[in-house]
Amino acid sequence: MSAAALVAAHGEPVLVLERADAPGGKLREMSVGGVAIDAGPTVFTMRWVFDQLFADAGGDFASAVRLSPAELLARHAWDARGHFDLFADQERCEASIAAFFGDRELAGYRNFCREAASIYNVLRRPFLEGTRPTPLSLMTRIGLRRLPDALAIRPHQSLWRALGRHFRDPRLRQLFGRYATYCGASPFAAPATLMLIAHVERDGVWLADDGMHAIATAIERLARRNGAAFRYSAHVAEILVESGRACGVRLASGEDIRASAIICNGDPAALSTGRLGTAARRAVAPSSPARRSLSSMTWLVHAQTHGFALSRHNVFFSSDYPAEFKAIFGRGDVPEEPTVYVCAQDRDDVGQRAGTGAERLQLIVNAPANGDRHDYSAAERARSAAAAFGLLQACGLHIDRAHGSEVLVTPADYEALFPASGGALYGMANHGWRAPFQRPAAASSLPGLYLAGGGVHPGAGIPMATLSGRLAATQLIADLGKR
Repeated sequence: MSAAALVAAHGEPVLVLERADAPGGKLREMSVGGVAIDAGPTVFTMRWVFDQLFADAGGDFASAVRLSPAELLARHAWDARGHFDLFADQERCEASIAAFFGDRELAGYRNFCREAASIYNVLRRPFLEGTRPTPLSLMTRIGLRRLPDALAIRPHQSLWRALGRHFRDPRLRQLFGRYATYCGASPFAAPATLMLIAHVERDGVWLADDGMHAIATAIERLARRNGAAFRYSAHVAEILVESGRACGVRLASGEDIRASAIICNGDPAALSTGRLGTAARRAVAPSSPARRSLSSMTWLVHAQTHGFALSRHNVFFSSDYPAEFKAIFGRGDVPEEPTVYVCAQDRDDVGQRAGTGAERLQLIVNAPANGDRHDYSAAERARSAAAAFGLLQACGLHIDRAHGSEVLVTPADYEALFPASGGALYGMANHGWRAPFQRPAAASSLPGLYLAGGGVHPGAGIPMATLSGRLAATQLIADLGKR
């Protein structure tokens, strides 16, 4: 949709075809017991990406979406003996760390923040905002004068190992290692470069007052104002190719729609595996299912809670973090002792909420992306629920499921929503230093076909997917000008 808004603002006619019945893709909501609950991403960062998008497309993001800055980034618990709060403000966060973990860890945290900020500042323009680089071109973009900074981004060291240089307490390594899961990776295999995510959060996390799906509908309105048309429940079955160039699409209904160019934001594997027609298979290089990112077991719950003092974002950690990721990426199993993330959607960052009674919750447990080859049985679903809700109860959070409503979304359900992904929610996993350079670029190998979404460069997450749309729009407009 970001690409549609920008291309339409450039004066080109744009038609958006969406398989679902509402905008947003993974940034979606579901009805649970008659109540709408955000069912996709819950953390909103890098606001500047959206301010820039709306400004360039003739809109104003501040007036389009109601946002509130979060002072408390997330609440964390390992047991029922208390919780640790991570704040956006540096001084408050330092005081919180000193009180919970001690002065020795405080010094490590300060060093960690400096390194995370340095990595982010080195990579923002040449990698996050730029076209997909090679290792050599990235170094060229960074420049010789900043070569020491470029070498300090630690692409060859795992995030977990790098965190060990800053923190002795394994709980802090767990807390900041979890940032690898923001892009679907294991902290034990992801590069230390991902420390930059900690700086992104400290730079600002925002709460969407009307729900995260409001961001999707705002971008849709922006694109419509610029002349883009939208068709929902429009299932694209095939990309049409003539004379070696993408020339349109065929819907599942049999209708053909011609186009001078196409932007595809499905999982890149849908192209390489022929799910969008054999002629489009050469658009991207094939990728092994072994390289997929995380999926999840996601519970959407509308129920009363008591006990633990929930904030908007809450993380309840497993007692054995290495075992959790060995289960997922090693054996292909849902962890027996998972970490559970809980988004309490009716609460603000400090836990205040209007009214009482049932509240809307999204619970996420990391899982393998095997939804195209494994359908989770009733027994497996029950075991996973027992482990997840059991951990919450052990930490003091009680959810009255017996008198509430809930829906479970498994990797198989995600595969049905996002074909050829296996349920992977972030494209390829960022494992190893090469992974960030192996995502497809905006311009595919098939002329006339461009790529956007979390599965392509620069990566997963709402801001990154939005940047990918900008890159696709920029490349498409440039190519149209050459014809």
